[in-house]
Amino acid sequence: MLITSSSNPKIKQARALRQRKQRDTTGLFLVEGLFHIGEALAARATIEYLCYAPDLLESDFARQLIDRAVAEGLTCYETTAEVLGSVAEKENPQGVIAIVRQQHVTLATLAPQNFPWGVALVSPQDPGNVGAILRTIDAVGASGLILLNNSVDPYHPTAVRASLGSVFWYPIVSASFEDWSQWAQQQGYHLYGASAKGSVSYQEVEVYERPLIVLLGSEREGLSREQAAVCQQLVRLPMHGHVSSLNLAVATGVMLYAVWEKLQ
Repeated sequence: MLITSSSNPKIKQARALRQRKQRDTTGLFLVEGLFHIGEALAARATIEYLCYAPDLLESDFARQLIDRAVAEGLTCYETTAEVLGSVAEKENPQGVIAIVRQQHVTLATLAPQNFPWGVALVSPQDPGNVGAILRTIDAVGASGLILLNNSVDPYHPTAVRASLGSVFWYPIVSASFEDWSQWAQQQGYHLYGASAKGSVSYQEVEVYERPLIVLLGSEREGLSREQAAVCQQLVRLPMHGHVSSLNLAVATGVMLYAVWEKLQ
């Protein structure tokens, strides 16, 4: 089936998924880019359908991707380049988009056995930060990401792109801070908070004990006194220059590599 109109229902749905309300209502999200869609296929994500424009498939990898999707029985719609361009956010689309179902993971499904160490973020607002943190979680072999309180959508197109496919491989849970802290205590997690008010530098911690979760506050506020109080240890990142804090994704990356080095 060739789609030639940007008013086609499938194309309209894909375009609507740029908005969080539509992502929340449908449980779907939009994925652009050959590498990202390749990762979705490799991770066995639930792909509702693909749309592709043959005229834009310039590489063997792109054509092989479509062949693989067809061979696996996925629903694939051929479109014109113009129609696909009406959906894609990037100026030079790579010729394929995917509509993927969000994973549904709750705190109740996680425990030290399948989530030995990970990250919890309080109210992050930058989707690029969330995606970059997922990518770092993948890099160090951590277990996944927990988003607390009013967080940005991890399935925002910018977050999906910044994750470089990690969004398909790791559990992402949304919860209230109260539910999370109660769950973490019941499960016996060691909680390490990153804060400018930390008692020790991240470099001075001799051992990070599993199961553990690294807790970081929002880009603007950091951890509140109440949030910091649930942590067994507050760790600071020394600042030697004129600025008072690091970007959230950078700070999380420093902490994750520090934990990975001294993980017990």
